[in-house]
Amino acid sequence: EQVLQNWEQLKTKEKDGNKTVLSGVPAALPSVIKADRIQEKASNVGFVWHNREDVWPKVREEIAEFEAEVANMDKDKATREFGDLMFSLINAARLYHINPDTALEYTNQKFIKRFTYVEMKAREQGRDIKDLTLEVMDALWEEAKKQ
Repeated sequence: EQVLQNWEQLKTKEKDGNKTVLSGVPAALPSVIKADRIQEKASNVGFVWHNREDVWPKVREEIAEFEAEVANMDKDKATREFGDLMFSLINAARLYHINPDTALEYTNQKFIKRFTYVEMKAREQGRDIKDLTLEVMDALWEEAKKQ
Protein backbone atom coordinates (compact mmCIF):
# COMPACT_ATOMS: atom_id res chain seq x y z
CA GLU A 1 0.00 0.00 0.00
CA GLN A 2 2.80 2.38 0.89
CA VAL A 3 4.61 1.55 -2.36
CA LEU A 4 1.49 2.44 -4.36
CA GLN A 5 1.12 5.73 -2.48
CA ASN A 6 4.76 6.58 -3.18
CA TRP A 7 4.30 5.65 -6.86
CA GLU A 8 1.36 8.04 -7.27
CA GLN A 9 3.31 10.84 -5.62
CA LEU A 10 6.34 10.21 -7.83
CA LYS A 11 4.20 10.21 -10.99
CA THR A 12 2.88 13.70 -10.21
CA LYS A 13 6.44 14.98 -9.63
CA GLU A 14 8.01 13.62 -12.84
CA LYS A 15 8.84 16.16 -15.55
CA ASP A 16 6.42 14.59 -18.06
CA GLY A 17 4.38 12.73 -15.47
CA ASN A 18 0.74 13.15 -14.61
CA LYS A 19 -0.25 16.68 -13.63
CA THR A 20 -2.75 15.34 -11.10
CA VAL A 21 -3.33 12.02 -9.39
CA LEU A 22 -6.34 11.26 -11.58
CA SER A 23 -4.98 12.56 -14.89
CA GLY A 24 -3.49 9.13 -15.60
CA VAL A 25 -6.93 7.51 -15.79
CA PRO A 26 -7.81 7.07 -19.48
CA ALA A 27 -11.04 8.87 -20.39
CA ALA A 28 -11.96 6.10 -22.83
CA LEU A 29 -12.27 3.37 -20.19
CA PRO A 30 -15.71 1.86 -19.69
CA SER A 31 -17.45 3.67 -16.81
CA VAL A 32 -17.35 0.82 -14.27
CA ILE A 33 -13.65 0.19 -14.85
CA LYS A 34 -12.91 3.92 -14.87
CA ALA A 35 -14.68 4.40 -11.52
CA ASP A 36 -12.69 1.53 -10.02
CA ARG A 37 -9.42 2.98 -11.32
CA ILE A 38 -10.26 6.51 -10.12
CA GLN A 39 -10.96 5.21 -6.63
CA GLU A 40 -7.84 3.06 -6.64
CA LYS A 41 -5.66 6.05 -7.55
CA ALA A 42 -7.34 8.26 -4.93
CA SER A 43 -6.86 5.57 -2.29
CA ASN A 44 -3.17 5.31 -3.18
CA VAL A 45 -2.67 8.85 -1.86
CA GLY A 46 -4.67 8.23 1.31
CA PHE A 47 -8.22 9.14 0.21
CA VAL A 48 -9.69 5.91 1.56
CA TRP A 49 -11.59 4.61 4.57
CA HIS A 50 -9.30 2.72 6.90
CA ASN A 51 -12.12 0.32 7.78
CA ARG A 52 -13.89 -1.02 4.73
CA GLU A 53 -17.12 -1.35 6.71
CA ASP A 54 -17.26 2.46 6.77
CA VAL A 55 -18.35 2.41 3.13
CA TRP A 56 -21.86 1.16 4.00
CA PRO A 57 -23.19 4.38 5.56
CA LYS A 58 -22.09 6.17 2.38
CA VAL A 59 -23.90 3.60 0.22
CA ARG A 60 -27.06 4.04 2.32
CA GLU A 61 -26.73 7.84 2.05
CA GLU A 62 -26.51 7.57 -1.74
CA ILE A 63 -29.56 5.27 -1.86
CA ALA A 64 -31.56 7.84 0.15
CA GLU A 65 -30.44 10.69 -2.11
CA PHE A 66 -31.39 8.70 -5.21
CA GLU A 67 -34.79 7.80 -3.77
CA ALA A 68 -35.42 11.48 -2.92
CA GLU A 69 -34.73 12.59 -6.49
CA VAL A 70 -36.90 9.80 -7.91
CA ALA A 71 -39.71 10.97 -5.61
CA ASN A 72 -39.18 14.53 -6.88
CA MET A 73 -39.53 13.26 -10.46
CA ASP A 74 -36.31 15.04 -11.47
CA LYS A 75 -34.77 12.69 -14.00
CA ASP A 76 -31.50 14.61 -14.40
CA LYS A 77 -30.84 14.77 -10.66
CA ALA A 78 -31.98 11.16 -10.21
CA THR A 79 -29.55 10.09 -12.95
CA ARG A 80 -26.70 11.89 -11.21
CA GLU A 81 -27.63 10.40 -7.84
CA PHE A 82 -27.85 6.93 -9.37
CA GLY A 83 -24.31 7.49 -10.66
CA ASP A 84 -23.23 8.44 -7.14
CA LEU A 85 -24.84 5.26 -5.83
CA MET A 86 -23.05 3.12 -8.41
CA PHE A 87 -19.76 4.89 -7.65
CA SER A 88 -20.15 4.14 -3.93
CA LEU A 89 -20.96 0.48 -4.67
CA ILE A 90 -17.90 0.22 -6.91
CA ASN A 91 -15.87 1.63 -4.04
CA ALA A 92 -17.34 -1.03 -1.74
CA ALA A 93 -16.38 -3.72 -4.25
CA ARG A 94 -12.82 -2.38 -4.39
CA LEU A 95 -12.56 -2.31 -0.61
CA TYR A 96 -13.64 -5.97 -0.50
CA HIS A 97 -11.24 -6.89 -3.35
CA ILE A 98 -14.07 -7.66 -5.78
CA ASN A 99 -13.75 -6.66 -9.41
CA PRO A 100 -17.03 -4.80 -10.04
CA ASP A 101 -17.00 -5.44 -13.78
CA THR A 102 -16.55 -9.18 -13.22
CA ALA A 103 -19.29 -9.19 -10.56
CA LEU A 104 -21.71 -7.43 -12.90
CA GLU A 105 -20.91 -9.82 -15.74
CA TYR A 106 -21.61 -12.79 -13.46
CA THR A 107 -25.02 -11.27 -12.74
CA ASN A 108 -25.64 -10.59 -16.44
CA GLN A 109 -24.99 -14.23 -17.24
CA LYS A 110 -27.10 -15.44 -14.33
CA PHE A 111 -29.99 -13.21 -15.44
CA ILE A 112 -29.74 -14.44 -19.05
CA LYS A 113 -29.82 -18.06 -17.90
CA ARG A 114 -32.83 -17.54 -15.65
CA PHE A 115 -34.77 -15.41 -18.13
CA THR A 116 -34.12 -17.96 -20.86
CA TYR A 117 -35.56 -20.61 -18.53
CA VAL A 118 -38.71 -18.51 -18.09
CA GLU A 119 -39.03 -18.15 -21.88
CA MET A 120 -38.51 -21.88 -22.39
CA LYS A 121 -41.16 -22.78 -19.81
CA ALA A 122 -43.61 -20.36 -21.43
CA ARG A 123 -43.04 -22.04 -24.81
CA GLU A 124 -43.48 -25.47 -23.24
CA GLN A 125 -46.87 -24.27 -22.03
CA GLY A 126 -47.69 -23.04 -25.53
CA ARG A 127 -47.68 -19.42 -24.37
CA ASP A 128 -45.87 -16.28 -25.41
CA ILE A 129 -43.80 -14.80 -22.59
CA LYS A 130 -45.55 -11.45 -23.14
CA ASP A 131 -48.82 -13.12 -22.13
CA LEU A 132 -47.53 -14.31 -18.75
CA THR A 133 -48.39 -12.31 -15.66
CA LEU A 134 -45.59 -11.01 -13.51
CA GLU A 135 -46.64 -13.49 -10.82
CA VAL A 136 -46.29 -16.44 -13.23
CA MET A 137 -42.94 -15.15 -14.49
CA ASP A 138 -41.75 -14.69 -10.92
CA ALA A 139 -42.75 -18.27 -10.03
CA LEU A 140 -40.83 -19.56 -13.05
CA TRP A 141 -37.91 -17.33 -12.06
CA GLU A 142 -37.86 -18.99 -8.64
CA GLU A 143 -37.83 -22.40 -10.38
CA ALA A 144 -34.88 -21.24 -12.49
CA LYS A 145 -32.97 -20.23 -9.36
CA LYS A 146 -33.21 -23.83 -8.12
CA GLN A 147 -31.74 -25.25 -11.33
